[in-house]
Amino acid sequence: MKLNIAVLAGDGVGPEVTAEAVKVIHTTARKFGHTVEIKEYLIGGCALDNGDSPLPDETARGCLASGAVLLGAVGGPRYDQNSRGRKPEDGLLGLRRELQAFANLRPVVVYDELVDSSSLKPDIVRGSDMLIVRELLGGLYFGVPRGFESGSSGPFRAFNTMNYTVSEIERIAHIAFKAALSRRRKVTSVDKANVLEVSQLWRNVVTRVAHEYPQVTLEHALVDSFAMQLVSDPRRFDVVLAENLFGDILSDEAAVLAGSMGMLPSASLGGRVGLYEPVHGSAPDIAGQSKANPIGAIASAALMMRHSFGLETEALAIERAIKAAIGNGLRTFDLAGGGAHVSTAEMGDAICEAIAAQQSSAAEGR
Repeated sequence: MKLNIAVLAGDGVGPEVTAEAVKVIHTTARKFGHTVEIKEYLIGGCALDNGDSPLPDETARGCLASGAVLLGAVGGPRYDQNSRGRKPEDGLLGLRRELQAFANLRPVVVYDELVDSSSLKPDIVRGSDMLIVRELLGGLYFGVPRGFESGSSGPFRAFNTMNYTVSEIERIAHIAFKAALSRRRKVTSVDKANVLEVSQLWRNVVTRVAHEYPQVTLEHALVDSFAMQLVSDPRRFDVVLAENLFGDILSDEAAVLAGSMGMLPSASLGGRVGLYEPVHGSAPDIAGQSKANPIGAIASAALMMRHSFGLETEALAIERAIKAAIGNGLRTFDLAGGGAHVSTAEMGDAICEAIAAQQSSAAEGR
């Protein structure tokens, strides 16, 4: 099988972690008898530096023509006051729109070997395994009208609009319930229905969709209460369904369970081409220092194998290799606890070696 992948390394540590994910993709492809075609494109700050928009037309076309997209990270403080009024993050939001990626899957798995890396007590985080399903194309991030009102001395008011349609809620709810069928068959839908009309509609629609999945238990949770339970009793959650803003915040909070933001992957699905990226940002403070954790990017490559190319065996091989590297005591600099601290590339190399060492044949991947 030919794996046609568009790579958008982006800004900050993006190129560093993406390089390791690409290395793992090549290693996995060789092991299972696939070929890989990589095409690289600009996005975000590096595109702005090149005198282009944060999502160049060439990048959008290249992504739509690929089999899957691997992205590193976008942004950085030096772009916050961009004189052209364009932000690196606009490139990412625009790419999600172009790809029709309305469903963002963010698995949060706590490895037994890393329970000491969390700032929470080991007994709280041990055994946690959840999937956060975040709606990605609606809510405050895309709602209109939005903007500033200015007076003689500058902006005096800013406004954003949160809105969702029934069809938008239905399609993301179906994603969550279908995912739950292959897990522990429980969905926790997060909202703020005691205050927001949008959340009241969200709760009503999710409840109605749940009737189509009698095997799955549905519970509703207010976002503030859920945020507390997420760090006090995380093992009780299986699939977590949330709108765009809540899902963004809560999935970042969930990083404390895994020990680091650098551990978390994501898959953004909905259209023909899926987008895969680590949850972490560009981390400009450590860019170029070989300290970035590539596991989130590498685990995103595993999600790519599974969701875009239908290669479950290959996805599992990558995930087993990540666990093996961690089990062998290797730690990047963001992970606390015992073990040997290794560079970004050394962690990638160790995961590649663990893939190559696995006892499986190329035939299994076909």
